[in-house]
Amino acid sequence: MTIASVVSTITDREAAQIARANASKATPVVFVHGLWLLGSSWDRWVAFFEDAGFIGVTPGWPDDPATVAEAREHPEVFAGKGIRGIADYEDAIIRRLDRKPVIIGHSFGGLVTMMLAGRGLAAASIAISPAPFQGVLPLPFPALRTASVALRNPANWSRAVPLNYEQFRYSFANAVGEDEAKELYLGYSVPGPGEPLFQAASANVNPWSEAKVDTTNPERGPMLIMSADSDQTVPWAIAHAAYKRQKRNPGVTEIVKMAGRGHSFTMDAGWREVAQKALEFVKRFT
Repeated sequence: MTIASVVSTITDREAAQIARANASKATPVVFVHGLWLLGSSWDRWVAFFEDAGFIGVTPGWPDDPATVAEAREHPEVFAGKGIRGIADYEDAIIRRLDRKPVIIGHSFGGLVTMMLAGRGLAAASIAISPAPFQGVLPLPFPALRTASVALRNPANWSRAVPLNYEQFRYSFANAVGEDEAKELYLGYSVPGPGEPLFQAASANVNPWSEAKVDTTNPERGPMLIMSADSDQTVPWAIAHAAYKRQKRNPGVTEIVKMAGRGHSFTMDAGWREVAQKALEFVKRFT
């Protein structure tokens, strides 16, 4: 599927958000969700950034259901989505905006954010706990344990893979209390495609991997990488290795580590502190 053909598959919700952003004089902020989540995981961030004078856009991945309930009823729609197809989908949406946006992504959305910035599409970008790309070498055990949900069965490449509560607790909600972890699981967790996990895991042994980022494009723009010190899905070693690759870019590249936080730090009770750090960075460059 080409980027041009993706345009015809954009949902009515996404088209309405694009029209709303183009009718505004505010700088758009495109929020890219990660694996096992939907665009609704960014709803509070959208309100936060719009209160600060920006305009939010929350594209899904291709064929994303509208709600968590629908996603759990029809997990099959997530199957067969690879990293390049997801990035091209976001690319097509961004190219319909009248102004170059800020792009913010979490987890695999963080990787996609880096890919889009590397294509010169971002006025500024923030990659939060970004999934690894080709050239990022560390693979700590906690990250492998999270990815093993899919990797343990090669057939999962073409399947949708859900997290049960115990897996979600380990991968996302290890730094919050039990009650909050259950609320997050019920409110946000959906199945996800297995393919991106295989692609990221094999990126450094597959020359044709889709998990590639152009880190040298001078049009990349300012980039902030955010990490959580207790993140077991994208541990600090992965985020810092990505930072070292991105640091080669002539643009501003910064990294920040949030203390006492896990992979859910964009949506748990402490989300506002993370959003505030992101906003401060964005305001410096827009």
